[in-house]
Amino acid sequence: MGIFDFLTGEFIDVIHWVDDTRDTLVWRFEREGHEIKYGAKLTVREGQSAVFVHEGQLADVFTPGLYMLETNNMPVMTTLQHWDHGFKSPFKSEIYYVNTTRFANLKWGTKNPIMVRDPEFGPVRLRAYGTYAIRVVDPARFLTEIVGTDGEFTMDEISFQIRNIIVQEFSRVIAASGIPVLDMAANTADLGKLVAAEISGTIAEYGLAIPELYIENISLPAAVEAAMDKRTSMGIVGDLGKYTQFSAAEAMTAAAQTPNSGMGAGLGMGMGMAMAQQMAAQTAQPHAAHQPGPWGARPAAQAAPTPQAAHAAPPPPPPVEHVWHVAENGQTRGPFSKAALGRMASAGEITRQTHVWTAGQDGWKHAEDVAELAQLFTILPPPPPGS
Repeated sequence: MGIFDFLTGEFIDVIHWVDDTRDTLVWRFEREGHEIKYGAKLTVREGQSAVFVHEGQLADVFTPGLYMLETNNMPVMTTLQHWDHGFKSPFKSEIYYVNTTRFANLKWGTKNPIMVRDPEFGPVRLRAYGTYAIRVVDPARFLTEIVGTDGEFTMDEISFQIRNIIVQEFSRVIAASGIPVLDMAANTADLGKLVAAEISGTIAEYGLAIPELYIENISLPAAVEAAMDKRTSMGIVGDLGKYTQFSAAEAMTAAAQTPNSGMGAGLGMGMGMAMAQQMAAQTAQPHAAHQPGPWGARPAAQAAPTPQAAHAAPPPPPPVEHVWHVAENGQTRGPFSKAALGRMASAGEITRQTHVWTAGQDGWKHAEDVAELAQLFTILPPPPPGS
């Protein structure tokens, strides 16, 4: 083999690209001096396109396959330059690989709230976010309009512009849709398709397409959501009066079940007395209605009970008993009911000078200075004079 044959063999290049970055849209095949040898093998894999640029002019676009870079399979190049030396000389050109796969799970969202006029709530502010997918469908246009001479073009370089286009079209579509805010969650799929269709015309000028666009959430300001929660709660409650009575009964039951609580004991006793009085009133009404008069007839006064008597409200429960805390040696104990303090006084565990406190009292006081507790010590003789 002669030296010329050896050099000719060295001129043959294998041009290919394997991407492992997952975010590269365009990559330029780097060759020193941009010299592509005549007869080089160009490999274009699935999910790729190769754009051939010769002396600054876009010459051809290669779809997936294996190509020999010769003039007989590049009809466009034969019109660009006359090939000397039997079409075997190297030529200065550039090859840009374009990733045509789908870039998915890209994020978009509204930076500022969108003002819309809701038919039920009036003017409201909305925020939204979601995901979208994008792919290159026209490599030549994408290279011409966006990439230029960038040797490595990533998704981050264009995602900001795509997000701005999505937010702009989303704002316009939402404002013109007339869909109530409460019904938007049920129409996110249709809204996503509508926004994608509106965007497609704009990004097609870049050689791109959006095969998917999803609206994950449309939210209202926190104050509006809180008001809606209250409205929902009122709808669930129904009769507010019955709900109030039920809540009070639940609170009294919980307090009565609290161990070592004088308040719970007082509430339990009051609730029991109120229930007993109500049951007695209900029992007495039918008995009085069937009681005969002196001559076998019902008295006129009992002829027809008035509606007020039939629906008489039970008396209120007795006042709640105070519970007390005791301070001794820098530590507190309690709470104790008044009855418990009486037993402690009898046992000598507390004295007149013991500091006590209850809710609503202005600071700690001696037990003898509290009118409600002073009577606990009347059964004991006071300290002798001069003690």
